[in-house]
Amino acid sequence: MNKYLLRGFAIFGVLALLWWLYGMAVPEAIEIPPERLSVDLPAESYDSAVTLAANLDAPLLEGNRVELLVNGIEIFPAMLSSIREARQSVNMLSYVYWTGDIAREFADELSAAARRGVEVRVLIDAFGGRTMDPALVQQMQHAGCRFARFHPFRWYNLRRWNNRTHRKVLVVDGRIGFTGGVGIASEWTGDAQGPRQWRDDHFRIEGPAVRYLQGAFAENWRQASAEVLAGERMFPPLAPAGAARMVPLNAAPQGSISDIAFVYWLLFHSAHEKVRIATPYFAPDPELELGVQEAARRGVEVTLLVPGPHQDAAVVGYASRTYYRRLLKAGVRIFEYQPTMMHTKTVTVDNTWAVIGSSNFDSRSFELNYEIAVAVYDRPFVEALNASYTEDLSESTEITLADVEQWSIFARARDRIALLLREQL
Repeated sequence: MNKYLLRGFAIFGVLALLWWLYGMAVPEAIEIPPERLSVDLPAESYDSAVTLAANLDAPLLEGNRVELLVNGIEIFPAMLSSIREARQSVNMLSYVYWTGDIAREFADELSAAARRGVEVRVLIDAFGGRTMDPALVQQMQHAGCRFARFHPFRWYNLRRWNNRTHRKVLVVDGRIGFTGGVGIASEWTGDAQGPRQWRDDHFRIEGPAVRYLQGAFAENWRQASAEVLAGERMFPPLAPAGAARMVPLNAAPQGSISDIAFVYWLLFHSAHEKVRIATPYFAPDPELELGVQEAARRGVEVTLLVPGPHQDAAVVGYASRTYYRRLLKAGVRIFEYQPTMMHTKTVTVDNTWAVIGSSNFDSRSFELNYEIAVAVYDRPFVEALNASYTEDLSESTEITLADVEQWSIFARARDRIALLLREQL
């Protein structure tokens, strides 16, 4: 038999086996009794804030202020300005620290802060920051910055390699905090005006919630450096700064559902009007996917915004597409952002709740990574976030069930094969 024909049969056999394995692992229909999913608690009520915090054994923090920063053009100047104004401490944690002028600018400002006597700590994930310029590390260390890498690759810590810190945290003087989706790299500069300028959101926070951003940094710093952060210099008394109520969510790898995933589940089942999800990577487990579907079936307006033609990790985009058919049949509207890579990570519910932070909407964020998120109960902030979301929709293409039905069998096979890697995406 012709060797090329044999090779074709072999490839077809492998694809058929993987397709069968996918069918065994992820059923087309997920049936869970509706009564298991019922939550009789309107998301717009204050009781929902109390219930959410109590179920997480987390504090409900009053008196916070949160500011939306859109794209690098707003995000980086705000972060760098805070570092420049630091008087006591700067603690920065990032999954990504790559290259470009912005990477050098951060190194320069952190070094300058250390030289004027500010305690500066910089913690970078060993995998996400693997392409960081060693010269920048040396520059910061010579200036007096304390630098560490999280879970570096060593033969004796194989079990930890897959547990990354995906948190993005900057805390200045223990009083001003930043978190969101932005990494320190040229991809995040600009105003999303082309494929080389990513679309992303970051958030500036003041008030009691900043203590928990500091706590998230302190946890990973202790694991990486064996130094315990303590005292009023790190955790000063924090006066009320605004009207936003917040529930902090510091998630770590664990065997059960993460706090962030549980918050999504609870809010989806409490929603009465609308749910808006923006995520660069959509690959949730079946239970959370069903939560999204069930909200749409109840008549809630559910919208999912994901990247379009510009995707930094193609395999994740392929895996995300396997959810489209089921979501669309349930009534979810799906939009793909067109101008550039969309990296925003936000969820809003009923113009009342928002969940912001570093977490993607996928199994890796919910099960394997260290993540940070904040559930925000504040109507003006949520309305501002929804207005920004609406602008993004105007630059997106809606995907319909008719579009999905036209995908080729090869595209569907590719997407299903990608989904087999869901736990690692």
